[in-house]
Amino acid sequence: MLLNWGRPQEDPPTMLKRSKFETTQSQIMHRSEDLISAASNRYRITVQVANRAKRRRYEDFENNEDVIMKPVLRAIIEMSDELTQPEIIGEL
Repeated sequence: MLLNWGRPQEDPPTMLKRSKFETTQSQIMHRSEDLISAASNRYRITVQVANRAKRRRYEDFENNEDVIMKPVLRAIIEMSDELTQPEIIGEL
């Protein structure tokens, strides 16, 4: 297709970039909604997710690990798993 100046227009890429992890954006939204609805205080659960993400970020940085998933997404997934599967935590 030609534009006004005679230069050809490039076709948009047809393949979408896929993430390396299986959790989709809608699953993340659903998990975060579950966390917020189960919490007694929205602010407090938000701060807990942020603190866990910050801690994981520093751990990944110290261990020189290649980060596949952003720390906030990982924190949401971990905390929602702990909410739905309490046997993960285990008692000491």
